[in-house]
Amino acid sequence: MEIGEDMVADGMDKEWKRGKIAQQGKGTEESRMVVEMVISPSQGREPELWRMKEERVCRLSIERVQARYSSRVNSFFIILGVFIGKGHVQYDVDVLYLSSSRHYRAHKKDVFNGMRMSGATPIAETDDNFVCATLDLWPTEKCNYNQCPWGKAGILNLDLKKKGLINAIKAFNPLRIKIGGSLQVQVVYGVGGVKNCPNFMKNEDSLFGFSQGCLPMERWDELNNFFNQTGVKVTFGLNALLGRNRSEIEKGLWVGDWQSQNAGDCMKYTISMGYKVDSYEFGNQLSGAGMGASVEAEQYGKDIVVLKNLVKELHPDPKTQPKVLGPSGYYDEKWFNSFLEVSGHDVVDGVTHHIYNFVPGDDPNMIAKIQDPSYLNQVSQIDKGVLNIVNKFKPQSGAWVSESGGALHGGAKDLSPTFADGFWYLDQLEMASTYNQKVFCRQTLIGGNYALLNTTTSIPNPDYYGALLWHRLMGSTVRAVTQESNPNLRVYAHCAKKKPGISIIFINLSKDSSFNFTLSNYEHQGRNLRSTDVVKPKFEFRGSKDREEYHLAALAGNIQGQIVLLNDVPMVPTETFDIPAVEPKLVNASTPIHITAHSIVYVTIRDFQAPACA
Repeated sequence: MEIGEDMVADGMDKEWKRGKIAQQGKGTEESRMVVEMVISPSQGREPELWRMKEERVCRLSIERVQARYSSRVNSFFIILGVFIGKGHVQYDVDVLYLSSSRHYRAHKKDVFNGMRMSGATPIAETDDNFVCATLDLWPTEKCNYNQCPWGKAGILNLDLKKKGLINAIKAFNPLRIKIGGSLQVQVVYGVGGVKNCPNFMKNEDSLFGFSQGCLPMERWDELNNFFNQTGVKVTFGLNALLGRNRSEIEKGLWVGDWQSQNAGDCMKYTISMGYKVDSYEFGNQLSGAGMGASVEAEQYGKDIVVLKNLVKELHPDPKTQPKVLGPSGYYDEKWFNSFLEVSGHDVVDGVTHHIYNFVPGDDPNMIAKIQDPSYLNQVSQIDKGVLNIVNKFKPQSGAWVSESGGALHGGAKDLSPTFADGFWYLDQLEMASTYNQKVFCRQTLIGGNYALLNTTTSIPNPDYYGALLWHRLMGSTVRAVTQESNPNLRVYAHCAKKKPGISIIFINLSKDSSFNFTLSNYEHQGRNLRSTDVVKPKFEFRGSKDREEYHLAALAGNIQGQIVLLNDVPMVPTETFDIPAVEPKLVNASTPIHITAHSIVYVTIRDFQAPACA
C-alpha cells in the first residue's frame, strides 16, 4: 500500500498535522513513517521508527495513526503482537498481519481502525464445555409482563421424546445443562422420608408465588435416561433453604442451618442408579439481597462446607467426585468475600454467579442497548470483580456464569428469540471467557422467551446456532485482542478447538458499516537492529490453506426476525427435525474477510502455528 502525498498534505488539516503530531516532538516525515510502519510494514524497507529512542513518542504516534487513518471501506489491520519496550519499539511476537490490501489516498474525514491480538501468551483458559444451557422448574402457570411463556418446558413437564429437542442437544456432543432455577429453593426430592410428592401450585403467599413442589424419583429416572441418550453433562441445583425459616426481623432473610438429609438421600439414590452428576450447585440467588430470599454469607459458607463433606463421603474417589459450586447469585463483593472466607480453601470448586444486564424484559430501549458497545461493556465490571475474588481464594474450578438470559423474568418477548439477541449473548459469552470464567450457562435451553429453542416446537432460535458454532470452533485457550478505535466491531480470538490454528469471532453491531480484512504474513527486517529491538517470532502463519468462514446474518436484514442465515443459507431443521448442516465456506487465504453490517462471523485459520495452540 502506497501512501499518497495528500495523506500528509491535503489529506489532513494543518492544525492536526502541525499541532497534534508536531507537538509530540516529530515532524511530518517521521509521522509518515509511523503510518508506513503500521499499514505497510511488509514492503521490504526497514522503518526508521524502530530505532527511535523515545518510547513515549512511538506509542503516541501509533495511537494517533490508529485514530485517524482508514479507507472509506473501513479496512482494518490486525497485528498478533504488541508494541513494548523501554527506549525502543519492540514486537514481543509477530505472526499474523491483517491489513487492507487496497491502494488508496486518505481523506481528512477517514478514521484508521486498528486492533492487535497477542499471540505469545494466552490470557485465559475456559472449560472444554464452556457453553452451557439451563433447564428450569417453572410450571405452565408462570407469567410475567401479561404473558405466560413457559408452556410445558419446565423439567417436571417437558416432553423428553421430542426429536427436535433430542437432536438439538446431540449436536453439541456434549452439552452441559444446569437443572434448577428460582424454584429449586422450594423443591424437595421424593426419596427417603418424603412420602408426599406434590406438584408446584399457584400460591401468592408463598415464595415466587408458588407452593413447595417435589421432584419424584420416577421423573429423575426419566431425566437421566434422557441425559444419557443425548450426552449431557449435568449440573444439579440443590435446595439450599431446606430447614431454614423466614427471619422475624429482616424481610427476605432466611435463618437457621441447612438440612442436608433430603439432598443426601437424593444423591444416594443417584449413585445407586449409576447416574452421573458433574457438579452440584448450592442454592439459587441467595447472595447479597437475594432474589425473593437471601441467606447471610457466613451461614451460607458454613452450610456449603456441610455439602462438601457430604459429597466427599458419598464419592470418596476424587477422580469421580462431583464439583461443589456456589453461590449462584448476583455478584456482591462483600457477601462473596465473607462466604469464601468462612468456607475456606478446597471447599468451593467453582464460584458461580448470575448476570441479567437487560432488565426488565419489557424495556422498549432494549434493542438500542443491545447494539450499544458502551452498554455491553458494563458487564466487564462484574467479570472483573468475580475474577478478583477467584484470584484471591483460588477455587479449583474458577468462576462460572451459571445463569444469564439478558432480560429477567422470562426474557423479552419480541427480542430474546431474534437474531439481534445474539449481539449481547455472544459478546457477553466471549467477555466472560476473557476474564477467565470457565463456564457460561444460557437461561434457558427451552422455556421462556429467552430460550435457545422454541418453547412449543423445539425449533432452534438464532442464538442456538451462535452457541453451537462457538462450542465447535472456539477452543479453551483465549487470546488477547485490543480493538479500540471502532467500538461497534467486537473481536475475540481463541486457539481453535481440537485442531491446529486459531478461531476468531467478529460481532458487528453497526447497521451501516462493513469491514474488510486481508491476511498476510508479517516478516520484520531485522538488519541494523540491536538484539533487544526485536523479539524472535514464536509462531508462524503460512497462509497456504483456505480459511473456514461462518457468516451469520438475519434474513432480509431484519435483526428482529427469527430466521438466521449461515453463509446465506436459512438455518431451518429438516422435516425429521434434524439440525441443518453447519458447514464453513472455504475461502482462499489471499482474499479479504468481509464483515457485513449487523452480522456475526466466525473465522478459523488452520495454518496458524503457535506453541500455545499446539
